[in-house]
Amino acid sequence: MSSRSGVPYTDFVVGSPLADTAAPDGPIETRWERRRFGVKLVNPANKRKMKIIVVGTGLAGGSAAATLAELGYQVSSFCYQDSPRRAHSIAAQGGINAAKNYRGDGDSIHRLFYDTVKGGDFRSRESNVHRLAEISVQIIDQCVAQGVPFAREYGGLLDTRSFGGAQVSRTFYARGQTGQQLLLGAYQALERQIDAGGVTMYPRHEMLELIVVDGRARGIVARDLVTGETRSHLADAVVLASGGYGNVFYLSTNAKGCNVTASWRAHRKGAYFANPCYTQIHPTCIPVSGDHQSKLTLMSESLRNDGRVWVPQKAGDTRAPGDIPEAERDYFLERQYPAFGNLVPRDIASRAAKNVCDAGRGVGPTGLGVYLDFADAIARLGRPAVAAKYGNLFQMYQRITGEDPYEVPMRIFPAVHYTMGGLWVDYDLQSTVPGLFVIGEANFSDHGANRLGASALMQGLADGYFVLPNTIGDYLARGVEPVTADAPEVREAEAAVAARVEKLLSIDGDRTVDSFHRELGHLMWDHCGMERTAEGLHKALDRIPELRREFWQSVKVPGSAATLNQSLEKAGRVADFLELAELMCLDALHREESCGGHFRAESQTEDHEAARKDDEFSYVAAWEFTGQGSAPVLHKEDLHFEYVTPSQRSYK
Repeated sequence: MSSRSGVPYTDFVVGSPLADTAAPDGPIETRWERRRFGVKLVNPANKRKMKIIVVGTGLAGGSAAATLAELGYQVSSFCYQDSPRRAHSIAAQGGINAAKNYRGDGDSIHRLFYDTVKGGDFRSRESNVHRLAEISVQIIDQCVAQGVPFAREYGGLLDTRSFGGAQVSRTFYARGQTGQQLLLGAYQALERQIDAGGVTMYPRHEMLELIVVDGRARGIVARDLVTGETRSHLADAVVLASGGYGNVFYLSTNAKGCNVTASWRAHRKGAYFANPCYTQIHPTCIPVSGDHQSKLTLMSESLRNDGRVWVPQKAGDTRAPGDIPEAERDYFLERQYPAFGNLVPRDIASRAAKNVCDAGRGVGPTGLGVYLDFADAIARLGRPAVAAKYGNLFQMYQRITGEDPYEVPMRIFPAVHYTMGGLWVDYDLQSTVPGLFVIGEANFSDHGANRLGASALMQGLADGYFVLPNTIGDYLARGVEPVTADAPEVREAEAAVAARVEKLLSIDGDRTVDSFHRELGHLMWDHCGMERTAEGLHKALDRIPELRREFWQSVKVPGSAATLNQSLEKAGRVADFLELAELMCLDALHREESCGGHFRAESQTEDHEAARKDDEFSYVAAWEFTGQGSAPVLHKEDLHFEYVTPSQRSYK
């Protein structure tokens, strides 16, 4: 243990290196094909005897549960929402990437692979990203067959648009509700299997513990959020598709229920947590309007196709946007990055917006905003054409702000949106706990230090429809011993959940759960947000353990465990955020470079771009939990680049 300012915090220990032994070598174009051929198969009769638990019903979890049941497995599907349709994937508005090259504008699987590796600032695995690019073309066919109403051109062909980090139009979309339509496709496939008896659905159930027997994941302990009943559910394998951890910042674009508990419980049971400091700040969000807010609203990145981002040229200019002539406007993204303009990747656009606001040129009541202006697009295309593309987004913005974006520019500002970090998995999507598979945003695998827009939907559906159903069989075919509910490990997991719930209810302090969460969020945004410094991270690492102790001494959780109790739900989730936050700051402190969404002020180029240190930090940081208060162990998985040469990213 070390200390700064007299407050102890946990150092870390460097452990043995980590390797992805499931990834094949050889030509990258054939690695996935060769891996699929090399896996062991489970015959159909045996599949019907095997049970798989899937936690989460978003694009990754819903597609995985439906596909696994279609293959013949017995699937139990869990979500804390009242319906699988309520998963947060519904909020991914803009589109889904695929290398179909319908536009004939030069796209290809290799170009999507290259753009994704570059967009992630050369901190992702080449094998995983190439597989994702390959599968992208199959995803579109799958979704069209399901009836997903993708936008179409006049002649009936599927339409595409551009997104950040690409110079081609590869993003398929369904107006401004792509996530919703894709989720409905996965949902109807899931409901078909529920009706057929292949999936047993557990809505309003929250996973509170992972059951590990003889070193293997064998089930979960879940609480019925309506009745309060807590019980164990056993299976031959467990799949986590529980999303990201952006709500550690309190204010984010995530739904209020999004949390890290499923992943964190698995981490405490032996699953390594990889790259937790890699969080994405989305540049296109409605600015904060006051302390009353509990979440932020995302405006789709697709808006940057036709909207132009600008601020006044002079600091302190408070004129209405319509009163500022063209010559006195700074279209700063177009000026700084002429090759990509308003479609630079999210991390770059976010930092550029922060910089102009820090210089006193921000707009709106707080000065923390920039304009996203559609006047040129409306003049060029006509209002009906703009409405056809973005109408529901414009309506949402007007309902929230009271301003009509057809008449005045939108105001936007960066906000926490997505987490590239997550549980470490190998090429088969299996974590360091055998039998525990992690898919979608809950794992770390495909995006590196920054996710390109429209790639989250691509990864979730690739994992759920195409990757996991092929790889999980390899694990199951090797044999899994039966386990019963009276096994000591099962009873211990149940007892741990009961004790934790009892402790939260018994403290009876004088501070609300939200007050702790809000303070933690401020700490994380100030010191581990868009820009990090060693000094700020040390301050956070001083305060977070103190705040965690205060939580367990002073939190007030009213009600009981034997009924619906949303305060109890939130308390458990915030308790896990308080542990995760320390690891995030420690990871950010140890990574003394800037890359993607992780921007250390001490490591930047002369023109204020991220400066990587490839000779020191070209690795995945996978953290092992060693006990509360004990030093976590850092395992490094070296990244090797054979097909893309790491270089200073340039979008100019």
